[in-house]
This record gives sequence, C-alpha cells and structure tokens, in this order.
Amino acid sequence: MREVMTKSMARNIFYGGSLFFIIIFVGLSIHSHLYITGTSTDHAGITESVAAGKRVWEDKACINCHTILGEGAYFAPELANVMTRWGVLDDPDAAFDTLKGWMESMPTGIEGRRQMPNFDLTDEEIRDLANFLIWTDNIDAQDWPPNEAG
Repeated sequence: MREVMTKSMARNIFYGGSLFFIIIFVGLSIHSHLYITGTSTDHAGITESVAAGKRVWEDKACINCHTILGEGAYFAPELANVMTRWGVLDDPDAAFDTLKGWMESMPTGIEGRRQMPNFDLTDEEIRDLANFLIWTDNIDAQDWPPNEAG
C-alpha cells in the first residue's frame, strides 16, 4: 500500500530542512570568522608603521598593478610573500634597504616596457611600506601564494 504525503508532512520536512541548513550555515560562518580573526591575522603586529604602509599601498594604488594575497591586478608580481622571496622577512632594516634599492633601480621612460612608476617616496614611506609587506608576509594564508624564487 502506498502512503501519500500530506501537506503537514511536506511543511514539516521543508521547515526542518531549512532550519537544519540555516544552523549549518551559521555554524560555518562563525567558525570562519573565529579562524580568520583568531589564527590567520596578527592583530598585535599591526603597528602605526604597518598601518601607514597600508596607507602608502592604497594612496599609490599599488593594487592597480600588483596582487597581494591574490587580490589586485596581474601586471606586476605578487607581493604577499615578497619579503620571504627576498630573504629579508626577519630583518626590517634589510627589508627597507632591499625595497628602497629595488624601487630606485626601476628604469622609467622606456617605451614598450612594463615599468614601475617612480612615486618619489620618502625613506619613512618606504620603511612603512616594507613593514606592511613584512606584516602581510606573516599572515597565515595556508601557503598561498607559493614561495617561488623571483
């Protein structure tokens, strides 16, 4: 004998299933929020210099050419792990010197060549940007991007 689903049974299945998936969604959202704020980001490491470096990054629109953690344009190299690639992650003075030297060595005015604009940054702005890139490099991005030489 075949049983027929009543409207009441269908309604109960709908509400029960909806409630189940809402609970799953809320639980996963909370888990993601706690993971991102609790383990991935170094809140204590956000110094005034790091915040100032982020402002330099934003004011000079570096994201228009570079990516950072996969966000931005693909015209120039990814910078989320540049300090590791350069081998200066643990030395802020070496990071400053390397970044300053690299930025000053960029040729300009060569037609048909990708080139970084000269932003005439002060030493303090370069130091802040280096500190921001060091901080970014320390984010737990689950090994993304890969640290390839370059």
